[in-house]
Amino acid sequence: MTSKHNWTFFRAGGFDQVKLESGSDLMNLEHLDQTLWVALACPTSGLEIDSRTLEMIDTDGNGRVRVNELIAAVKFAGNSIKNPDDLLLGKAELPLASINDASPEGKVLLASARQILVNIGKRDAASISVADVSDKVRIFSDTAFNGDGVITVLSADDAALMAVILDVVPFFGGEPDRTV
Repeated sequence: MTSKHNWTFFRAGGFDQVKLESGSDLMNLEHLDQTLWVALACPTSGLEIDSRTLEMIDTDGNGRVRVNELIAAVKFAGNSIKNPDDLLLGKAELPLASINDASPEGKVLLASARQILVNIGKRDAASISVADVSDKVRIFSDTAFNGDGVITVLSADDAALMAVILDVVPFFGGEPDRTV
């Protein structure tokens, strides 16, 4: 497939490389001839970029990010925000107003961001940061279903069910809950 996108190149290391300087460049990566890519894979560790980010992009878990995985991640990110140029800003926070709630992915992302902010006590925040989403224990510790699989009295929504939980746990034993 030929790309109608106008690419900008620069010369480094003895060969021409594509310069990614706009959201449009990123969103058109799938159309860039792979013979022009500097690398077709990179390891998920040992680079300057955050290894956790690379591990999330590495969907097959083989320890390497390949072209198709990078393109899928860029498409997801670019379609989830209103302006793909924002992907290149390098800001520590994402304004909630920047999330594309017109796309299905964006709707889920915005709802998730808002719920996380509520869970961590930042209900009225206008943006979300990597720090806000990094601590899963903090995000879920005060919720009825906090992801640890332990059912507590807080999980019940009526008095009868609460009574059953209180009766069963001492009899069969329980597991520590993430909230305690």
